[in-house]
Amino acid sequence: MNLSGAKSRLAGSARELSLKWTETKNYWQDAKSREFEHQYLEDLFIRADKTVAIIEKLDEILKKVRSDCE
Repeated sequence: MNLSGAKSRLAGSARELSLKWTETKNYWQDAKSREFEHQYLEDLFIRADKTVAIIEKLDEILKKVRSDCE
């Protein structure tokens, strides 16, 4: 199981979405854009960061388990 690849893809996708959203906000600057950001994106970015941290921890645990089993 390669969690490192999954972690990198998730972090990269979140970073790319954040950059695209920043670009989008240059053109979409009304109450609906702020509502969209608050309702969907803020939580998504927080959860992505937390998930990356959890994947890192799981990867450490799996490496230790493999090492202990050898």
